[in-house]
Amino acid sequence: MDTVALFCTAALLAGGVYWFVCVLGSAEQKGKSAVDLSGGSISSEEVRDNYKQYWSFFRRPQGIETADKVPDFVDTFYNLVTDIYEWGWGQSFHFSPSIAGKSNREATRIHEEMAVDLIDVKPGDRVLDVGCGVGGPMRAIAAHSRAKVVGITINDYQVNRARIHNKKAGLDSLCEVVCGNFLKMPFPDNSFDGAYSIEATCHAPKLEEVYAEIFRVLKPGSLYVSYEWVTTEKYRGDNPEHVDIIQGIERGDALPGLRNYLDIAETARKVGFEVVKERDLAKPPALPWWTRLKMGRIAYWRNHILVMVLSALGIAPKGTLDVHEMLFRTADYLTRGGDSGIFSPMHMILCRKPESPASS
Repeated sequence: MDTVALFCTAALLAGGVYWFVCVLGSAEQKGKSAVDLSGGSISSEEVRDNYKQYWSFFRRPQGIETADKVPDFVDTFYNLVTDIYEWGWGQSFHFSPSIAGKSNREATRIHEEMAVDLIDVKPGDRVLDVGCGVGGPMRAIAAHSRAKVVGITINDYQVNRARIHNKKAGLDSLCEVVCGNFLKMPFPDNSFDGAYSIEATCHAPKLEEVYAEIFRVLKPGSLYVSYEWVTTEKYRGDNPEHVDIIQGIERGDALPGLRNYLDIAETARKVGFEVVKERDLAKPPALPWWTRLKMGRIAYWRNHILVMVLSALGIAPKGTLDVHEMLFRTADYLTRGGDSGIFSPMHMILCRKPESPASS
């Protein structure tokens, strides 16, 4: 009887572990297994040290004095978080408004397709994805528009991941990925028929610099749309709770200081763009974008326990648990930012490069 009980208990435990890891998998997207979590291009032995260096650099985002080092630390950030993002969130590293009757995945795709619809490109047009990550939006946009999308990311590991996903999706003929800094893009002037950035330019130390680069590579008359991370009109700099929330978001997302929503259009006009449309896509009638974060708390705890076990067993690199804990805390700050209405990750601005230079 004892043998039978022991066998049943072992079978139950084995089944539970299989369900916990393999069936549940990630919170949203299959494709990156928990046992394959890595530090991107960082060696396993250096993950913890790189995390500590990152955390030290971004502990006071608004006080960053060495802005020239920001791109390097953003690169480090994405080496640290890319596998965790893919495993626990999906291949599109951004938020989207919840849509009644639609899954998170469907809502994400609709949010991405709206971006390319706004810039009015045709099949075969050459479109720039500024800060493409592992290419989730790129693939949705290429499939929807049949445009040829060129994505740029500063992170070499993401380039490799994006190429793998593009080929697997059968979209490698429409999707190209380049490793580079969007502050100094390796593209000729006037070479793109349209451009978009989805929650990416928030990593630029100066928004003017990345907008100027996008302006340079766009053909005259072409459109550019961006979903920007901003503080809203409800944010008060003299409110300690507001400041704590915003600084928590900045520290946990490699941001050298969040911008106020009023700065976005002003910056676009400063580099030469005409502002066609501007709207916060997070505002009603849109449903809350942070609902997914709230609903995912059980999955986050489950994933955190799994990362803890994998780290203890030496399967996940030392430091992975620290990174996951940082992202868990950041999710709480993001939720509080959404609940209070002081933060939006989808302040949309649609711009046009004039057909001819503005007269002085």
